Amino acid sequence: MILSFSILAACASEEVILESKSSDVPVRVDLTGLWNARADPNVALVPDTEGLQGAIVINERMNRSRRQRNQSGSSVQMFLEFGGSLKLTQTNYSLFISYDRSIVEEYTFGENRVVSIGPIEARRVSGWQGDKFVVETLDDSGTILFEAWYLASDGATLVRDIRIAKGDTETYRYKQFFDLQ
Repeated sequence: MILSFSILAACASEEVILESKSSDVPVRVDLTGLWNARADPNVALVPDTEGLQGAIVINERMNRSRRQRNQSGSSVQMFLEFGGSLKLTQTNYSLFISYDRSIVEEYTFGENRVVSIGPIEARRVSGWQGDKFVVETLDDSGTILFEAWYLASDGATLVRDIRIAKGDTETYRYKQFFDLQ
């Protein structure tokens, strides 16, 4: 009996655990501002195709109800938003991101909780890693959506680094650049 349990435990897939992020805002880092995307937000974003069974193609006008799981079974892209103009408001405890004045996301520094869109649930952690604000969202298939927001060019540029990965395989990567309005 014990031998059978040991074999089953060894065959079980490794559980992915997200590490909590810091709730302490770095000194002199404030992402607050009105930001405009450098690239056309209406252009479909095509991910790296290596290791991806179904492509995620996202258009900023596409609403959430039309997005579906890709062939790999990942639902994490449901939590990915895009916009041509952003309004970021940073407080001592959270960051609010308004995409094209229609969708507002709120992230609490140091949060570690379950988030949902309709029946789709995922684990989310958000907070600071150095001078970067990081959000990681993990879906039930073990796929992670990683987003990092940080300032460049002496604060005149906002950079958004987006990655989607399952295990050691990165299936999507995109960087967005925003200029301060």
